[in-house]
Amino acid sequence: MLEGFLQLVIALLILLAVAPLLGKYMARVFMGQRTLLDPIARPLERLLFASGGFSSQTSMTGGQYVRAILVSNLVMVILVFAICMLQGLLPLNPISLDAPDWDLALHTAISFTTNTNQQHYSGETTYSYFSQVGALGFLMFTSAATGIAVAIAFIRGLTGNPLGNFYEDLTLSITRILLPISVVGAIALLIAGVPETFAGPAVAQTLEGATQYIALGPVAHFEIIKELGENGGGFFGINSAHPFENPNNFTNLLETIIMMVIPAGLILTYGIMAGRPRQGWLIFGMVFIFYAVMVGITAVGEFQGNPVVNGILGGQAPNLEGKEVRFGWAMTALWAVSTTGTMCGAVNGMHDSLMPPGGFATLSDMFLQIIWGGQGTGTAYLFVFLILTVFLTGLMVGRTPEFLSRKIEKREIVLASIILLAHPIAILIPGAITLAFPETLAGISNPGFHGISQVIYEYASAAANNGSGFEGLGDNTLWWNLSTSFSLLVGRYVPIIALVYLADSMAHKQPVPETAGTLHTDTFLFTGITAGTIVILGALTFLPVLVLGPVAEGFAIAQAALGLS
Repeated sequence: MLEGFLQLVIALLILLAVAPLLGKYMARVFMGQRTLLDPIARPLERLLFASGGFSSQTSMTGGQYVRAILVSNLVMVILVFAICMLQGLLPLNPISLDAPDWDLALHTAISFTTNTNQQHYSGETTYSYFSQVGALGFLMFTSAATGIAVAIAFIRGLTGNPLGNFYEDLTLSITRILLPISVVGAIALLIAGVPETFAGPAVAQTLEGATQYIALGPVAHFEIIKELGENGGGFFGINSAHPFENPNNFTNLLETIIMMVIPAGLILTYGIMAGRPRQGWLIFGMVFIFYAVMVGITAVGEFQGNPVVNGILGGQAPNLEGKEVRFGWAMTALWAVSTTGTMCGAVNGMHDSLMPPGGFATLSDMFLQIIWGGQGTGTAYLFVFLILTVFLTGLMVGRTPEFLSRKIEKREIVLASIILLAHPIAILIPGAITLAFPETLAGISNPGFHGISQVIYEYASAAANNGSGFEGLGDNTLWWNLSTSFSLLVGRYVPIIALVYLADSMAHKQPVPETAGTLHTDTFLFTGITAGTIVILGALTFLPVLVLGPVAEGFAIAQAALGLS
């Protein structure tokens, strides 16, 4: 027990040490200040800007920024869909895989473009090396960079500055942040035992005399951007539980930390860019507390184990079902909360096997989307809650709401409401339809309360741009591929469009002078009110689903254990 909790503490301390460093670095990148990578990156960036035919100094309006996002993402979807459907004719296909069904290829293209990487397939038996590296690996960089660009534009708008240029922000996100860290990280993973090869499967003779084919591939560089960019899509079907993706405790710790550093660091990037470092640290602390609580809930549930099994064993034992023994209950619990909190979606154990507290925590992470939130977009969601908190507190004290010396008015509240409403619409409506036809649509493998969690988790994962799942669900069907594609698109682009227009609206407001009655947002009191607003507006929206799923399942297991005693 002590060893497991010590592992958790060490991982959290490493995050606390690394996130501020990256946060400061990202602020320097997007504020145009000098960095160590300038001699290497600037010539490459000038070449890219020139080939793209635009000036890096040209700022976009809100409409131009939105159009740039939508058009570029549409082109990427079409390109990747075409590669997947033509993979049988393309190179780097050592086992001659044919094209997948059109609905699966469409779902895959949309999923990876939206930074979700939800997989209704097993990677090593469905997509060739060319499809995985040339198409899906490409999207892992561009989708993550799109999220970072939106976050930076949102921060600029909140502080009264022009939004900037989407293509410049996209390029800087890749050349200055994602690519350099990925190069170093891939080398570290390669040294630690993760393969990187275009060779076909290895052939081995088993002790029974049978022939076994062991899938290989260019995994190391794929794995690092998978975690760093909060992509989560596994090269192999069992994702980061596979020993070729995550062979040992060093790689497990590295991948756990790397998936959190950008969203955690971006909160502090905001504080620097806005000239409000104290507020950045207060918000960071609030989110870290939320995160630590979710880790605690999950870890305790996994450590206590299943009371029914404990009754049969005659003593307490951790829940090790669906887990890799080399990671154990503690690091699996930490990973589960980290991957659903950051919207990464990679798994090193099966979330379907988590005890009800773990199911509660992972679902809650995706419902809230701010612990730590999606790549870039999670930071923006945080400030939507801040704006709503300012509005609510302003109503309570009878003052015009102001945030960063700019008035919060009808347009901002409408856009903030759209952002918050898009998420439950993308989850609850298709979830209700699916549960209404459990025999023909749902594909549930565990009937009852857990089956409800399976279905809602899949749509929450899609809408939150997460990608993980309560596996066991029969989700590679026409219904699941198309209905989750709806959730993917609504959950990604409706909030992004509203975020950009909200930032553009704030950027055009005239600052108002502070007075004795101005509500200061960089205080412990306001941060505490914000936490309460998040719980009320975010968590309570999905409370009935949580009660019908993991909460009811927990009571059912406890009742079954009492019946055995």
